[in-house]
Amino acid sequence: MVRRSKGPRRGPGELETEVLAALWSEDGPVTAADVQQRVDADLAYTTVVTILTRLHEKGAVTREKQGRSFAYAPVEDEAGLAALRMRKLLDTYPDRARVLARFVSDLSAADEKMLRGLLRETDKD
Repeated sequence: MVRRSKGPRRGPGELETEVLAALWSEDGPVTAADVQQRVDADLAYTTVVTILTRLHEKGAVTREKQGRSFAYAPVEDEAGLAALRMRKLLDTYPDRARVLARFVSDLSAADEKMLRGLLRETDKD
């Protein structure tokens, strides 16, 4: 079955974000069919399985065998996933100090103040 476009094409990563949002809205692991119904019933089941498999390979979701298929659950909440992505990106650069310095220098005053407060809290632990 070919999916007919009902509107503008999704941007890069948008479908992954929609799938993760569907998983975050659940209390436990769900199947690809459940995700398909929550995201877009007209979306091909195989497309949903592909997205879930890619998210599993990236470490963003876990999966457990449920009958003949898998049930999926997010590894982190939205903030945790963003932090994981930031750490993975940072790990790809040999000069971490330079990357972090550049990141901090580009923060808004409010974000810098927030970061300083978070670092102070971490130092207390």
